[in-house]
Amino acid sequence: MDLISGENHHVRYDPTRSLVAISGILRLNGMSEYEPIAAVLRQALAQNEILTIDLTELEFLNSSGIAMLSKFVIEARAHEGGSLTVLGSTAVAWQGKSLVNLKRLLPTLKLDFQ
Repeated sequence: MDLISGENHHVRYDPTRSLVAISGILRLNGMSEYEPIAAVLRQALAQNEILTIDLTELEFLNSSGIAMLSKFVIEARAHEGGSLTVLGSTAVAWQGKSLVNLKRLLPTLKLDFQ
């Protein structure tokens, strides 16, 4: 189910699979434009004990998007007993550099590169 679609990106939340998939190219301006995506992530986290965020098809995420994702991971620390997994792609250069920093914010985060 597409919850958010833009010119070059899609955000899908599948509650039956406890999965949020973000794909395409995200170049939104500032944290306020990323708020709808952050809201989907917060909703998914609230509804699922175990949540997976699939970024394998996210080709680009600007610094505001990385900040939004980092803020979400910090918020996820308060979700006691839950489990958060982020799926990344070894084929997308920025992911290898940026996603590993999320583990510093949430040491229990599972990071899986495919």
